[in-house]
Amino acid sequence: MTVPFATIPQNLRTSLFFVEFDNSMANTATATQRTLLIGQMLDGAAGKDSIPERITSGMQAAERFGRGSMLHTEADAYFRNDTAGEVWVLPLADTESQTAAAGKLKITSAANDTGVISLYIAGIRVQMAVVATDTAEVIATGLATVINRNTNLPLTAAAETDTVTLTAKNKGTHGNGIDIRLNYLGLTGGESTPSGFEMTVTAMTGGNGSPDLLNGLANLKDRSFDFIVNPYTDTASLDVVKTFLADRWAWDKQLYGHSYGVITGTYGQLADFGEKRNDQHASLLGVNGSPSPDYQWSAAYTGAIAQSLRNDPGRPLQTLVISGVLPPDDTNILELTERNNLLHSGISTFTVDDDGTVRVENIITTYQKNAYGDNDDSYLQVETLYLLMFVSRYLRTQVTSKFGRMKLAEDGTRFAPGAAIVTPNVIKAELIAQYGFLEFNGHVQDAKGFAKGLKVERNSQNPNRVDVLWTGTLINQLRVFALLNQFRLMPGN
Repeated sequence: MTVPFATIPQNLRTSLFFVEFDNSMANTATATQRTLLIGQMLDGAAGKDSIPERITSGMQAAERFGRGSMLHTEADAYFRNDTAGEVWVLPLADTESQTAAAGKLKITSAANDTGVISLYIAGIRVQMAVVATDTAEVIATGLATVINRNTNLPLTAAAETDTVTLTAKNKGTHGNGIDIRLNYLGLTGGESTPSGFEMTVTAMTGGNGSPDLLNGLANLKDRSFDFIVNPYTDTASLDVVKTFLADRWAWDKQLYGHSYGVITGTYGQLADFGEKRNDQHASLLGVNGSPSPDYQWSAAYTGAIAQSLRNDPGRPLQTLVISGVLPPDDTNILELTERNNLLHSGISTFTVDDDGTVRVENIITTYQKNAYGDNDDSYLQVETLYLLMFVSRYLRTQVTSKFGRMKLAEDGTRFAPGAAIVTPNVIKAELIAQYGFLEFNGHVQDAKGFAKGLKVERNSQNPNRVDVLWTGTLINQLRVFALLNQFRLMPGN
């Protein structure tokens, strides 16, 4: 047997005991699966434009990027769902080409009795007591005061006579989606409009544009991010991230990653949008009528599924609770048929319990067609992508640890046991053994079929290269349990 020493020389004549260490059989490490939150910060914030940095809480995001900023809201929502992950942010500054969304609250009738105004802005409740003697101007001034007092809100308020003008803190199209409404909880939640009080809400409009993502994404360098929250759903931004992630999945990068966003609109609008996308590295959750903004939803559901995908990438995500967002009202909750159709249009879905708990139903990618325009479900489920990440990284770790400095010989070559030499058959045996480990831990299946289909051979043109055809079958997820209840009314039938 030849012991493959790497550093102890053969010509030693000094005494006595010498030792070197070889960790090639001891590596059990797994990749760090980071999260990246992309979003805008406020003017004058401490963060640097397009320079990624690491954070550990929503409070830290507020301090670094401004209270009520897009990034602050995203971070707060994410950490409500995932407190264990390594989280980075990519702060972006508002640009001159962007415009801020604005809306109005006009007091058309003052209250004739004492009561409480329950106003919801981006899903955050703002309450103010009114009495019969309050004029419209007094109420408007009071509302502006309580709105500005809550610095977590994504907008500011200014009162003039009977009207409150609302302006988004961050510029951009996303500001148009800041929801403003009264009495979200309704009478059963103890919210009602004071007698005689009337207010006209002008929805947020006029927000335009989104920041350029190219510089910020380039600054990520070779640091991997498996969970990327992308709050921008304009075609240009989605295409930039699509290209970015396609490069990261390439053979020469092996960084991987997946993008998560939210599309808001009616059932028809969601379906139309989803059918125009085709990206295996992006998921879009369809939301209709929620008071919480879409970028908050993006961060919340990403946090909800990240913990599960890190722990076990093959386990289905259904029923995971999404915390930190308000569900749509009953009239806007999508029915089963609508949700099922959306899942055939590239849009992910969620459900709402009777008590208002929001749960993941199915997170899919937007990939729907192959290069010829034919239906293709190979990359449909997001679990498939994370299983591919896990298995590829696991195999890379095993190969680089055990075969990092080996000589290569033909099958049948006679060499001393323990020599730093491998053959295609030795590599094949190792891959079969590692597949058995992956199968035992629930990541793949059909080890016998894998062993039959696995091909390991020396490259015909490069004598120092081994080519492998890895034919593994990934584990599946139990999503549908269909039962025919063929009951009887009498025994013996």
